[in-house]
Amino acid sequence: MYNAVAENVLGTIGTIFWCVQLIPQIIRNYRVKNCEGLPPVMMFLWAASGVPFSIYFFGIDGSIPLRVQPQLFTFFCLVTWAQTLYYPPHQIKRLRMVAVVGSFVLVSVGLETGFILWLRPLYRDGKEWPMIIIGVIASVLLALGLIPPYFELAKRKGEVVGINFIFLSMDSLGAIFSLLSVVVGKMDIMSIVLYAIVFALELGIFTSHFIWWLRFGRMERSRSKNGGDDDDDDNKGSEMNDSVDESAEEQIETCSSASGEKRFKHENGTEKRE
Repeated sequence: MYNAVAENVLGTIGTIFWCVQLIPQIIRNYRVKNCEGLPPVMMFLWAASGVPFSIYFFGIDGSIPLRVQPQLFTFFCLVTWAQTLYYPPHQIKRLRMVAVVGSFVLVSVGLETGFILWLRPLYRDGKEWPMIIIGVIASVLLALGLIPPYFELAKRKGEVVGINFIFLSMDSLGAIFSLLSVVVGKMDIMSIVLYAIVFALELGIFTSHFIWWLRFGRMERSRSKNGGDDDDDDNKGSEMNDSVDESAEEQIETCSSASGEKRFKHENGTEKRE
């Protein structure tokens, strides 16, 4: 049943999540100065998807939040993409990184401006199929961006490395609320498929890490804990050995000094008798 209030509320919540979901990931990357496990191609595809999304929502005369959301999403994707290029394991030079990201921005602005000026009059005249194609392209790029992390999972037996779980949770919540807004509002099959694919792929990442933890993570944790206890025991044993050695050295020095004194007294006594 159509519910306009629920559609707006749920859609707004989903839009907010999809505006700021990358902030925790950006903070994490900045703190650790390492992006191993976070593939740059993922952020590139997401940033690229923001371009057709912007064209789509501007072209259909969408609301202000719908126009702003792709811009913020693309901006944070660009920041994260720049981090994946600049920090290890890729570590390209700063000037080259700025040139690559800057070139992407210039091309994106040109594409957005040109396509909006070209397609919006067509949409207003009743020709909707060009905008549908743009929306499909954006959705495909967004979904494809979640494929590269699975190659990283395969390298590490399913363990998630480099991807912030707060970011992943916020992105999944954005997909869920957006999906619910479409379900209770105007049914849009393309949007439902997009949100469902995004949520399914991110759920797969969560599941992969959970399975890894059940298979290997717990054992590695127990081994590291036991290893720490063994190290403590070794340290204690070495400290005891050191103390024993020091005591033995002190006893030797005491005996040596005592024997020296006896020898000295004996020599003095002999001289006196002479």
